Amino acid sequence: MPLPRTWVRDADGSPYDVDNLPYGVVSTRGTGGDAARVGVRIGDRVLDLGAAARELRPEWTPLLTAPELNPLLAAGPARWAEVRAWVRTLLTDVAHASKLRLLGLDEVTCHLPVRVGDYVDFYASEHHATNIGRILRPDGAALAPNWKHLPVGYHGRAGSIVVSGTGVRRPTGQRKAPEADAPTFGPSTRLDIEAELGFVVGRSVPWGERVAVSDFERTVFGVAGINDWSARDIQAWEYVPLGPHLGKSFATTMSAWVTPLAALAVARVPVPGQDVALVEYLREDEPQGYDITVEVELNGTVVARAPYRSMYWSPAQMLAHLTVNGASLRAGDLYASGTISGPEPDQLGSLMELSAGGTRPFTAGGAQRTFLADGDEVVLHYSAPGARGRIGLGEVRGTILPAR
Repeated sequence: MPLPRTWVRDADGSPYDVDNLPYGVVSTRGTGGDAARVGVRIGDRVLDLGAAARELRPEWTPLLTAPELNPLLAAGPARWAEVRAWVRTLLTDVAHASKLRLLGLDEVTCHLPVRVGDYVDFYASEHHATNIGRILRPDGAALAPNWKHLPVGYHGRAGSIVVSGTGVRRPTGQRKAPEADAPTFGPSTRLDIEAELGFVVGRSVPWGERVAVSDFERTVFGVAGINDWSARDIQAWEYVPLGPHLGKSFATTMSAWVTPLAALAVARVPVPGQDVALVEYLREDEPQGYDITVEVELNGTVVARAPYRSMYWSPAQMLAHLTVNGASLRAGDLYASGTISGPEPDQLGSLMELSAGGTRPFTAGGAQRTFLADGDEVVLHYSAPGARGRIGLGEVRGTILPAR
């Protein structure tokens, strides 16, 4: 059965039609603005879901008037489906039009949509991992022996996650040039991006239990764009033997909009062939990848279009690995894919790869570039197939501010 049409002006046929309906947390701008609450994007407008709940579904008011999505996440998959169906009815039945409050995107401030308790970042792209391995270890194996047996990841810093549009301060730390005898201290000179996809956990799993790959859809609420900014010079000096720390923990930018998994049903695809026999808890019986494209824009120039469908490890496998040791989950936890890179030169999701470690400048905005300069603006645009055409998964925007 085809989806009914929305009555919201200019939303029908847009990337934010009723086959999408991503959730965010917004407040109105200006003096006397309303408190932050849940909203749903429809076209270039935002349905004030908190106000709609107070008027029409008071029993859902605690879920939809909160300044974060966590109460809705914790309500579980059955409630997610009920709220989504209700929102679709509101936006397709013109009888509801006079009862609803729609706000223009220019009227609202978007807040970090989720109170993130724990953040784990994976390294799930074989193309990215191979490219980085060749740059950092030119005389060694590009992939470590464990890479195709388990999804490699690191535990990031939840307190440094910021919403799209927040300026990112250039980090300072220790760097050591290959020819130097000792490190120096100062602002990073090899500041980079990582175009990633994040997965927002929607249910708590007690410590000591674990999540099967088949439990992915009842555990993860939706996806959000992620830019895991990276100071490559700080990272290169510190990461042996325990992995990323200050080179990553200074900032991670998250989209203001979380797209429910239900909106991505059409975008499901198999992951590329995994050519190593996997331990049982990582084996999948159905397609668990997503056909999502990330457009990487630097100062107004698109420098890459990275295909998420090329990722080696699926989000369900990452989730299963994250919990196989009994680690707990909480509603609002976030894990990310790691850099999304495809096999082609224009499909690379980091500047480290696009510039071959800084040795091969590329052109953006009419200038030759390698790593980020102060004042640079990076925008990641996400899209995927939907029930009526391509849907938008929001953007991740950040401008580089000088070091303190």
